[in-house]
Amino acid sequence: MYIQLIQSERPMKNFPAALAFFSLFLFASTQVRSQDVIKQNPCSNPSILHQADSIKQLLTQQGFIVLKEASMQMESEYEMPVIVPLNEGSWYQFVFIGDVTSKLYEVRMYDWNEKQVVYQKKMWGDVDGNVISYSYIPQFSEYHMIKPVQVNKKKKQLCGYVMLLKKVKTDNK
Repeated sequence: MYIQLIQSERPMKNFPAALAFFSLFLFASTQVRSQDVIKQNPCSNPSILHQADSIKQLLTQQGFIVLKEASMQMESEYEMPVIVPLNEGSWYQFVFIGDVTSKLYEVRMYDWNEKQVVYQKKMWGDVDGNVISYSYIPQFSEYHMIKPVQVNKKKKQLCGYVMLLKKVKTDNK
């Protein structure tokens, strides 16, 4: 095999400019690609954390264990998708806690086939208006997508909290 390297007769006078252009192009393409990713950033709201602790304690007494929980920064009027694996026949409890000053709270749950299986809505002023909690027993073992959203006219950035619990024992009552 014969490889021949050819040396250019004129030196690359524009090498620094070409290198700068390539670096700028690489940086710009990385920035565009990173905007497509939805990241769940944590947040801290003492009121929400207190509510979450109270709800966890109550549900633990009823035989549930916490599988997943997270605080998450949310933007008003935008859904924050949460994907969870659920097992057929297991009893789950999902809890979403939104900012107490929001006017509307909604949670939608979809199965793997994107069929909506749960829809809950609460308004500001409802009893426990900023908390949506529901039980769910899946018919199939598959991933489900949960999409909480809250609407707040005064704040754009909001804090939310999600919990997924599973029933592990039955009450002897």
